[in-house]
Amino acid sequence: MSITDQFNLTGKTALVTGCNRGIGKAMAEALAEAGADIIGISSSLPSADSEVQKSITGLGRKFYPYQVDLGDRAKLYDFVGQVKIDHPKIDILINNAGIILRQPAAEHSDEYWDQVLNINLDAPFILSRELGKEMVARGYGKIIFTASLLTFQGGINVPGYTAAKSAIGGLVKALANEWAGKGVNVNAIAPGYINTDNTEALRNDPVRSKSILDRIPAGRWGLPEDFKGPAVFLASDASSYVSGTTLTVDGGWMGR
Repeated sequence: MSITDQFNLTGKTALVTGCNRGIGKAMAEALAEAGADIIGISSSLPSADSEVQKSITGLGRKFYPYQVDLGDRAKLYDFVGQVKIDHPKIDILINNAGIILRQPAAEHSDEYWDQVLNINLDAPFILSRELGKEMVARGYGKIIFTASLLTFQGGINVPGYTAAKSAIGGLVKALANEWAGKGVNVNAIAPGYINTDNTEALRNDPVRSKSILDRIPAGRWGLPEDFKGPAVFLASDASSYVSGTTLTVDGGWMGR
């Protein structure tokens, strides 16, 4: 198989959560550019004519939108049941949806903690388990989590987010240990400081923004488009011997 063929996703179907904007939208578009049809999930995704849908159908690929509140366990299970009926063969799962709620640890409420872990940890595990068992049965699949620099570090004023993203790093290894030998690759991408909604507060703080930029060897905030290549790599046959790893896309932050 040629190297270009290894990156070709023609005939594959990918489910991408949090696809309506930012990193998730860029990853969904990248998989479509590589040939995949996309099942798009977001709590804010319109049923038709979203920007991501226009982009993906403009590439000649199919786009199936679902509006799902991943923080509602009952609604999540309803979605899982329906999507299995609608799309019996899902080849790629990208667990990208997430939220961040900032509050010092001494004031971090149970409500904040529960909201963040429900969406950032519980939902990705449930989706991975429910769709992953189908991949294992078929002997093929790719599961990609969106991790974080806080998979490795502690962060400031985001204890719930750090706990969830640290757990994602462990979950990737746990699933990979069980499924790598069964044809299912499980990996993660850890974004650095990216120009998205989640970092707006940091970018608007001149002191924090400067301290962050001073530490990034690349000298800039990342962009959602920086995740297109890594997503296609981990979703394709080019990464068939990559399992249980977390790939940092951070402008060199962790190397610093």
